[in-house]
Amino acid sequence: MNNEEKILKIVVQTLDENKAEDIVTVDLNGISSIASHMVVASGTSQRHVASLAEKVVENLKKEGFRASVEGAEKADWVLIDAFDVIVHLFKPEVRAFYNLEKMWQSAAALRK
Repeated sequence: MNNEEKILKIVVQTLDENKAEDIVTVDLNGISSIASHMVVASGTSQRHVASLAEKVVENLKKEGFRASVEGAEKADWVLIDAFDVIVHLFKPEVRAFYNLEKMWQSAAALRK
């Protein structure tokens, strides 16, 4: 398993174990140079979103991976940049407004 796959597995497993909602993974290979995968998930509240972000970063660090975080103060939308994997954590109403995964999934469908 390469680093990209390990990071993706850690992120998805951590989100699932910490009760993130509607976890979606988008393969960005061939459509973006920023990362290989994007993960989008929702938390039930600002506190839950912040906690999810904290756990993801903590578990990545335990396995020797670094990540940077933006938006944790407000926690409506938190971005975690784990280099090969970009993670977007949202409160449900913010996620519905931006609908990021639909945009990227459409781009991925066009690629095929």
